[in-house]
Amino acid sequence: MKSSQIIKEIRSCLNLSQSELADKLGVSFATVNRWEKGRCAPSKIAVNAIKSLCDNHNIDFSRFAGNRIVTSNEVVTLYHGSKSGLHGAIAPISRDRCDFGKGFYMGTDRTQPLTLICNYPKAKIYLLSIDLSDLKILDIEVGLEWALMVAYNRGKMESVKNSKIYKRYADLSKDYDVIIGYIANDRMFVVLDRFFNGEITDLALINSLSALKLGKQYVALTEKACKKIKILDEQELSEDDRDKLKQESEAKRSIGIAKADEICRKYRREGRFFDEILKAGE
Repeated sequence: MKSSQIIKEIRSCLNLSQSELADKLGVSFATVNRWEKGRCAPSKIAVNAIKSLCDNHNIDFSRFAGNRIVTSNEVVTLYHGSKSGLHGAIAPISRDRCDFGKGFYMGTDRTQPLTLICNYPKAKIYLLSIDLSDLKILDIEVGLEWALMVAYNRGKMESVKNSKIYKRYADLSKDYDVIIGYIANDRMFVVLDRFFNGEITDLALINSLSALKLGKQYVALTEKACKKIKILDEQELSEDDRDKLKQESEAKRSIGIAKADEICRKYRREGRFFDEILKAGE
């Protein structure tokens, strides 16, 4: 049975609409709709939430054919950009204020790390593989949860350091080896800052996230995860390559920001501001 059919059958057993199921799982109606149309599969977090919902309503999840909603390869091929090349063993030693904290960052889209290193003459791009078997993985879907986790890791919650919401995001990634989440690239970075600074609402942000089609990143947080990463290939960037990337990056950035601005104007009076969300979580 396909994952889309499994979700439909579970929802039918629970006697819930798509909106009601979305509310219980903490996702949007659009997300459940995409699951049931087969356009995407639930994340591992969502799968666990679905299983818990079944348990709470005495529904035997194992009776559904296949008993596997998420179908993903255990070995994933990814890209990593380095300003001066990798030296020694791969380790979780990025700076602290990255999207998901200190770790070793890899992306699913080759162009993403390239845009981050195109200003450096000794830059290199790496093709890597990581074996995800036996690793504890936190898979975060794009949305407000993702944005608030980025806010915590970028130091935007320090004003409510002793609050429940701060503790929630401080504890969220503990005991995990790998985080899978969307990339807060240079186009989205501008919109995120506007949200953190109180210029736009969460609804404007979430709709911008959906429109900008962010790539995913895998972050190895532990030595255990880093030991399962293999370098398959490396390439040094020429000056011509770097100049072309700069031009492409700036063009995409301008288009993305213009699209986000349009969305933010549309939702400027709807939703909650960042400080309101922090205050509600105290």
